[in-house]
Amino acid sequence: MAGCATPIGFAGHAPTSATANSELAFHLDHSMGADQPCYGNAMAPLLRPGDPPAFFTHNESGAAPLLLCCDHASRAVPASLGDLGIASADLDRHIGWDIGALDTAQALAGLIDAPLVASGYSRLVIDCNRWPSGEGSIPETSDGTVVPANRALAAADADARASACFWPYHNEVERQLDRVAARHERFGFVVVHSCTPVMNGFHRPWHIGILWDDDPRLPVPLMAALRRDPALCVGDNEPYSARASYEYSFRAHAQPRGLPFCSLEIRYDMVDTPEKAGAFARRIVGPLREALAAALT
Repeated sequence: MAGCATPIGFAGHAPTSATANSELAFHLDHSMGADQPCYGNAMAPLLRPGDPPAFFTHNESGAAPLLLCCDHASRAVPASLGDLGIASADLDRHIGWDIGALDTAQALAGLIDAPLVASGYSRLVIDCNRWPSGEGSIPETSDGTVVPANRALAAADADARASACFWPYHNEVERQLDRVAARHERFGFVVVHSCTPVMNGFHRPWHIGILWDDDPRLPVPLMAALRRDPALCVGDNEPYSARASYEYSFRAHAQPRGLPFCSLEIRYDMVDTPEKAGAFARRIVGPLREALAAALT
């Protein structure tokens, strides 16, 4: 590996249960969407006029055989939830969203001419890359910060957040995948994330990590291409692993369709301004194009 010490990968992963797969299929097929959310017994909608949408798209007519997603694109909170009981400065931190990920994803979408779907709400409202009601879905504490609005949350309130903010985003991902599939027999799926440079006192050496599970088609050639840049430290399932059981997006969308996929986990100090995000996107777009071509051959 160029530029950094050899990382230690995450060895195991818990397979998704049949029950979870059934729940996923039901919601992706039947969720009512952001305009008419279903809350069970909770009749008042979580989202109100003036709240941002649960998702947005960029470069929807992009011609590349690729869909880009950004699960943690926003630090927005529905007005009905106030400030979640935390300071605005905490929402601005990496616990509230993936800093610079959206700017990077939009830059990549333009450079490679791919459509992009991005989430509309903070990961502290509900995490769009976690199984609903599962580990980390609505965290009570994140990197030492207690989130009062998430503590002892009733099941109906958690379901309301999922119906308003989670399922509409993932339904749109499915819709965009169908659009790409109508144009391309083979195509890829890439999710753009960012991570904090320091966690629990550990200074992460990786400028970008490539997260993947058991399909090497896209991640292996991508890591090889990125490592030709001697100044770039590239992690293999670092600082997180896509083999962790809590990972949602690629299990819900890429694996059922047999798509080549990976996640980009970019250290946010590389992309924390629009200018830096654009520069980093230009730095990695060539390797991404090369790896995508290899994966689809």
